[in-house]
Amino acid sequence: MPGGSGRKKMIPGGPVEMPLVWNVARRSGILFNGSNRMYLDKKVIVVMPAYNAARTVRKTYEEVREQRLVDEIILVDDSSKDDTVSVARSLAGVQVHVHDSNKGYGGNQKTCYRLALEAGADIVIMIHPDYQYTPKLIPAMVSIIGNELHPCVLGSRILGGYALKGGMPPWKYFANRCLTLAENMLLRAKLSEYHTGYRAFSRQLLRQLELDNNSDDFVFDNQMLAQILWHGFTIAEVSCPTKYFPEASSINLRRSVKYGFGCLATGLKYRLAKMGLIDSRLFPKRSDAGPRVKTEDPAATQKTQSPS
Repeated sequence: MPGGSGRKKMIPGGPVEMPLVWNVARRSGILFNGSNRMYLDKKVIVVMPAYNAARTVRKTYEEVREQRLVDEIILVDDSSKDDTVSVARSLAGVQVHVHDSNKGYGGNQKTCYRLALEAGADIVIMIHPDYQYTPKLIPAMVSIIGNELHPCVLGSRILGGYALKGGMPPWKYFANRCLTLAENMLLRAKLSEYHTGYRAFSRQLLRQLELDNNSDDFVFDNQMLAQILWHGFTIAEVSCPTKYFPEASSINLRRSVKYGFGCLATGLKYRLAKMGLIDSRLFPKRSDAGPRVKTEDPAATQKTQSPS
């Protein structure tokens, strides 16, 4: 009866108690609550390396939140010249970190991953706030990592033929295919592309990599994938629709050429290190491998503390 304090609430359709339904919904990510971990008791954090993204960051943020699987959003602004910071700070629940000077695309990501790990992330998703990649793939990427199928997931523009359909310039598509072929040969892998900016990682993987040794420029992305393969981690790919439009970030031809040679140099170093012909900070010997995070691991500390 209404107002009764000793009766358990029931829902129509069967003898299912409301607390049980609520817990199932919360744990499966149907309900959003920042104090609860959203997927299989794992903390999911989205990181956004931002530069001059004022016109697109809100749309990206809204679509991320619509997925109802994300515990926190961290945006790192790389000294933008527009209103990216003020727009980001107006978005509920976004932690905004601002670089005093431009650190470069790779330098921005280093800060992103460091902050995510310090915040206790179990799954980290990196997506650009320029809305070139759709956040609607977050549930698929989180599921793959959360169920321990693969520790790394890439959103591939090549699978499904979405790159050209989405407006990728033909010259860039051709360069992508050529570089990917060369890198697959050098790294002994079978990825559809190495150049996507949509990626997800497990905590264990990120802690294994020595990212401080990587470039602060665009080739950081490529070096990171090579390091992941070097340490024996597997990489999954999901087909990702993409959009090219004036507000979407893109590097020019000169920097693309520099990036391409950097990718080839990374692949060559990887192969020579595998053959034992060189020593490389990017690809340490097995005896040197181990967790590389210099800061205390808050997630591990939390799990090992005893109730007081």
